[in-house]
Amino acid sequence: MAALIAENFRFLSLFFKSKDVMIFNGLVALGTVGSEELFSVVAFNCPCSPARNYIYGLAAIGVPALALFLVGVIWNNHTWNLVAECHKRGTKNFSAAATFLLFGSIMGRAAVAPVTWSVISLLRGEAYICALSEFVRPSSLDKFPAEYGAEVLARFPCKDVPENLTKFRDEVTRRLRYESQLFGWLLIGIVAVLVFLTKCLKHCCSPLSYRQEAYWAQYRSNEDKLFCRTAEVHSRILAAKNVKQFFGFVALDKEEKELVQEFPVEGVQPSPQWNAITGVYIYRENKGFPLYSRLHKWAKGVEGNGPSPEGHEMLFLAS
Repeated sequence: MAALIAENFRFLSLFFKSKDVMIFNGLVALGTVGSEELFSVVAFNCPCSPARNYIYGLAAIGVPALALFLVGVIWNNHTWNLVAECHKRGTKNFSAAATFLLFGSIMGRAAVAPVTWSVISLLRGEAYICALSEFVRPSSLDKFPAEYGAEVLARFPCKDVPENLTKFRDEVTRRLRYESQLFGWLLIGIVAVLVFLTKCLKHCCSPLSYRQEAYWAQYRSNEDKLFCRTAEVHSRILAAKNVKQFFGFVALDKEEKELVQEFPVEGVQPSPQWNAITGVYIYRENKGFPLYSRLHKWAKGVEGNGPSPEGHEMLFLAS
């Protein structure tokens, strides 16, 4: 039984490691759903006034989606790798396909939260009803009183209407909610098809076998973890050394003393080395051997960033 439980935990661990991007996107989507629900309950309040409903309804859907998109762009490491690449080397080494691949990766990741927000808003229908209630044509409503116009229709989302218009309010609300939810389901379908086609295209165009791509993902994950952990220790030891030189001593706890004794730090890495391992990296091979990252490329002493007789750009970006 213990062996079975251990095997199941091992399987789950490997599954989550291999699906980290999918899980992250799922968590982003769930967080967005919760935020949208909270916003609808607490903050959404249709003004029920002509010319204001439309602006408010669109803003309730579009502004949070825009903010979530920008946050997604900011949080994406590829964004800042691209900034560093353009700042240090320019884009002369990027082919059109590589540029499209890079921007597609950034935009695709950043679109998860805003698309989720838009879908949930449309399925709820409140913002859509608020925005478009005043644009419903009175002539499309059977026996709608001629003395009422857009001003009364704009008040339908707030249910602040005369008694004789209650049935018309229910009909307009039902019609607009139907349209809103229809657009929401269509958006879900379009996004699902795009994701499917993108995944198919990625795997069809990938120069790597399934196993090598899985190995590359594991290498990137391990390199990033080890680099961050080592950088944290290196910076702590270097800081301790500089503080000791200034004060004549440094107050370290037991663990930090052990680190200082075990890993002597002589100096810092020069800027050219940092520049060499920073920036956008697209899968390349050198003399038939894979180079899995900029750090790997620097460690092998391979110069240059663009395609060459010995270094071939495979136009495949890390996900």
